[in-house]
Amino acid sequence: MPVMPKTENGFLGDKTKTGEYEVKISLGNNGQAANILGQQDQHLSGLEKSLHAKLIIRGDELTIRGLKEDVAEAQRVFQHLIILANGDVTITPTAIRYAIAAKNEDAQLASNLAQTVFMTAKGKSIKVKSAGQWYYMQAIKHSDLVFAIGPAGTGKTYLAVMMAVSALKARAVSKIVLARPAVEAGEKLGFLPGDLQDKVNPYLRPVYDALDEALGKEQAAKYVERGIIEVVPLAYMRGRTLDEAFIILDEAQNTTPQQMKMFLTRLGMGSKAVITGDVTQIDLPLGQTCGLIEAERRLHDIEEIVFCYLSKVDVVRHPLVQKIIEAYERKWI
Repeated sequence: MPVMPKTENGFLGDKTKTGEYEVKISLGNNGQAANILGQQDQHLSGLEKSLHAKLIIRGDELTIRGLKEDVAEAQRVFQHLIILANGDVTITPTAIRYAIAAKNEDAQLASNLAQTVFMTAKGKSIKVKSAGQWYYMQAIKHSDLVFAIGPAGTGKTYLAVMMAVSALKARAVSKIVLARPAVEAGEKLGFLPGDLQDKVNPYLRPVYDALDEALGKEQAAKYVERGIIEVVPLAYMRGRTLDEAFIILDEAQNTTPQQMKMFLTRLGMGSKAVITGDVTQIDLPLGQTCGLIEAERRLHDIEEIVFCYLSKVDVVRHPLVQKIIEAYERKWI
C-alpha cells in the first residue's frame, strides 16, 4: 500500500484497497496501553464514537482506520494521550474528553499537561488538566494581579491555593491571605450558630480543603495558628496593607464594586493577588452591581493585569458538571 505524504496536520497513513486510510500507532507497552484504553478497553468504544474512526487494538499496537480527516484527528488525539501516559498521568474519561476537545491545539500542550506543577504533603503529583488551566498557572507565575473567571469545577481556587503554597515554600512571599465575601446564597447567616467566624467558615471550606491537601492538615493548622496563613471574610481586609503576601479573593462575583476596589488597593510591595469568580453564579441582591464585572470593565486595559477566562472545556469535576453547564448556557425555550 502506498504511504501518504506527511500533511500539515502531521498525518502519515496508508490508503487501503477499500479507499479508507489507515495508520498504526504503538501505545508504548501493555501497561501504557491499559492506561490509555482503560480496564478491559472500556475507553475504546467511546473513543471510536467520538472520533468517527475504527480502532483496532492488538497488544500495544493500535490501528486507526477511516476517512483521511478522521484518521488524522484520531492520530493527534492518541499522540496527546500517549504523551500524558508517558508523564505518569492516569487517563480518565475527563482526560480523554479534553484530548478530543484539544485536538487542534499546539502539540506542546500535551507535554505541558504531563508536567508536575505541585507535590502535595502526601506526595500526590498535581498536574493541570487543560490549556486554560496551564495558561492560568503561567499567568499567576508571571503577573502580580490575575483574574480567573469561569464556571464551577475549572480549578480556579484550587490552582490558586497550590500556587500560593508554592510561593510560600519558595519564600517568594512571607504569608498567604485567603478571603471570601460572606454573601448569603439564598440562606440567612444569622440563623447559623456561633460567632461571625463560625458563621462564615462554611463559606471558606473549599479554601481550607485545598490548604489541607497542599500542606497536610497539621501543617496547615499550624500555619493558620501562627498567622502565616490567614483565611478571612472579605470585610476583615479593610484598612490593611499587605506586603510580601500571596492574596486570593475567592467567589469574587459576590463582591460589590466598593468591596472589590477595597480589596485591590490592599496590595502592598512584593505581593501577588489572584481573584477568582463565576459571573453565572452571582448571589448579590437584585439590582446590585457585581464588583467582578465592574473590575473587568475598568481594568482590562491595564497591561500588568491579566484576565484568564476558563470555560466548560476546563471543567475537571464529574463529567455531568460539563453537561449541566452546557444546559444552563442554552437559552430557555
